[in-house]
Amino acid sequence: MNEVSRFIDSGILEMYVMGDTSPEQNALVEKMAGKHPEIKEELYSIELSLEKYAMNQATEVDPTIKPFLMATVAYMERLAKGEKPSYPPQLHANSAISDYEEWLSRPDLALTEPLDEIDAHIISSTPELTMAIVWIRNGAPPEVHKKEYETFLIVEGNCNIVVDGKDNHLKPGDVFTIPLFLSHAVMVTSATPCKIILQRLAA
Repeated sequence: MNEVSRFIDSGILEMYVMGDTSPEQNALVEKMAGKHPEIKEELYSIELSLEKYAMNQATEVDPTIKPFLMATVAYMERLAKGEKPSYPPQLHANSAISDYEEWLSRPDLALTEPLDEIDAHIISSTPELTMAIVWIRNGAPPEVHKKEYETFLIVEGNCNIVVDGKDNHLKPGDVFTIPLFLSHAVMVTSATPCKIILQRLAA
């Protein structure tokens, strides 16, 4: 086995690509790569393999996490600035859009920036109950709730909430509660985003 083969088989190139080599080892790898084209090619191959592995192992981030995190931060800031907590009526089968006009008409709870995928403003939050105004451009990915009931009141636009493979087509004024332990996903079926009152109630 020649010097180049021994160097490649030593494992130092993999360590170099992952950033686990010392400054002295870095200098050695770079010297050898400059001297031997096959070592440079092996480094490139290792980088491609690691990148491919990382892409295969990557998990898609739930697009609902960031907007609700930002909405929570904004809600806490509003309270810190003196806003009094409000207690809108809980959603039920006979709820109407007009029941929430007090919050829907507030300029500070309107959508002020171009909608990316999902945006939200929290209107009430306790350990047991959270209510928010939510805008959904295209849809929300499948999820399962085990500890909270999620209820929608459609304010604008249309959507299809698919629960356990069954379609539930909703229009403005419709109220729909997601059963526990069943996978559900939201698909917007209107040309405009779907605006909803969302309620999450502890089971």
